[in-house]
Amino acid sequence: MALTDDIYAYLLRNTREDAVLRALREETSELRGARMQVAPEQGALLALAVELVDAKRVVEIGTYTGYSSIAMALAMREGGRLYACDRSEEALAVARRYWTLAGVDDRVVEKFGDAKESARALLEEFGENSFDLGFIDADKRAYREYYETLLRLVRPGGLIIVDNVLWYGKVADATVVDKQTDAIRDFNEFVMNDERVTYSMVPVGDGLSFCRKR
Repeated sequence: MALTDDIYAYLLRNTREDAVLRALREETSELRGARMQVAPEQGALLALAVELVDAKRVVEIGTYTGYSSIAMALAMREGGRLYACDRSEEALAVARRYWTLAGVDDRVVEKFGDAKESARALLEEFGENSFDLGFIDADKRAYREYYETLLRLVRPGGLIIVDNVLWYGKVADATVVDKQTDAIRDFNEFVMNDERVTYSMVPVGDGLSFCRKR
């Protein structure tokens, strides 16, 4: 079934979205790089994933203006912590405002800088199998490296969720051969054959891959 504009509008009308998230989405739509923001239906699915694994410790690789971090943090129990990794001070300035507005600033731990280094630092600080969920939504060419680090961080039975795996349809267009598209194609093929995880790609937003660590 093709997702027409009418069907997508219906989907949005039937997607739960906190008022703070709606305000953030509207503000972010006016910013440079606005397409990096996750869609409302993705935010709702991420929140559900947090609840399903009862995530007490979450790492997010790529925070942008904070939509996904807020969606997940709102779903966490009191005492949970979400480590938000991003290197854009401009985007994080927006995220900080909305973390406070959403009342989750006590649950979010900002990790400013290169996400690869931040993830490695979390691994050194907390050790292997210490996180319940990881979300990857950053530099596409580094997906494999992020994934391997999160496989060490996330506990067995925990989730690694990866955004943009359909890459605006480019992955299915053989005429598109740029580095980012090729990197996502290679990553998708690798994860599909990775026996360390149970895997499913779902066409929500720009595509999400769910990987449950075995």
